[in-house]
Amino acid sequence: VPGLVDPHAHMWPTWGIHKTQIWMYHANLAYGVTTTRDPQTSQTDVITYGDMVDAGMMVGPRVYSTGPGVFGDYANDRIRDMDHAKNIIRRYSDYYDTKTVKMYMAGNREQRQWVIMAAREAGLMVTTEGGLDLMYNLTMMIDGYSGQEHSFPIFPLYKDVVHLTAETGITYTPTLLVSYGGPFGEGYFLTRENPHDDEKLRRFTPHSVIDDRTRRRSTGGAGWFLEEEHVFQEHAKVIKAVLEAGGRAGVGSHGQLQGLGYHWELWAMASGGLNEHDALRAATIYGAESIGLGKEVGTLEVGKLSDLVVLDADPFEV
Repeated sequence: VPGLVDPHAHMWPTWGIHKTQIWMYHANLAYGVTTTRDPQTSQTDVITYGDMVDAGMMVGPRVYSTGPGVFGDYANDRIRDMDHAKNIIRRYSDYYDTKTVKMYMAGNREQRQWVIMAAREAGLMVTTEGGLDLMYNLTMMIDGYSGQEHSFPIFPLYKDVVHLTAETGITYTPTLLVSYGGPFGEGYFLTRENPHDDEKLRRFTPHSVIDDRTRRRSTGGAGWFLEEEHVFQEHAKVIKAVLEAGGRAGVGSHGQLQGLGYHWELWAMASGGLNEHDALRAATIYGAESIGLGKEVGTLEVGKLSDLVVLDADPFEV
């Protein structure tokens, strides 16, 4: 199958010190993730790391990012006008050389429209997230944002929202391992699988990291909860409906458990009844298209990069 694509991959090594080997990169490759995009890095060090991978100076998946998100200081600036928005976006197109920008609650609707218009003029895609506000999500879909990061804040969603999501062409990347409206989906898998003893995980992940995530599971959003407390299955039903309506979704692991977490996210997305073919499309071509790389990766065809994952079983046989 094509290499797996993670459009919401937070892989944050120690910022400020450029290491020559990043275990997070190795862990993702080990689990078949060959292309990543970090939608909000806080720092610009990730750009250096991406260049080092491209130059063959370190081993890793393809490392793309939005750089620091357009929020915080930009929101305080209040994005004064269209020219101001263009100046902000130039930092990304000219200096950071990112392919996408992350706009996160920077100003009112008009200001958010300035951001997307400036990004289009600069040839950049713009992804966003809705801050647990459904109306905010809906207006950004209508205005033309290319990506929606994190799950919608409510469920179920009905035909009007499902078809709007599908027909706008936005890529919905729900990150169910950090589900909204209930316990983190990550906790479901941490308490029902045994990742602490996973041979591949132990080979590519520092043991201190594994212990920190797997030995104590009683606190926080990823702790232990009764089956009926979990909500990711309800979000997954929305994903199924969106894809069946002709929409698209991406598989974003949110960096919760590097490598293996990607597969947990895919399992969570499929838990609402998504068929295997749509699940694989979300993991490959939809993810690639969501970050502007649909012509380079995401399918197996002549002219594309040869990112391959070799399986030892048929994914259509369940």
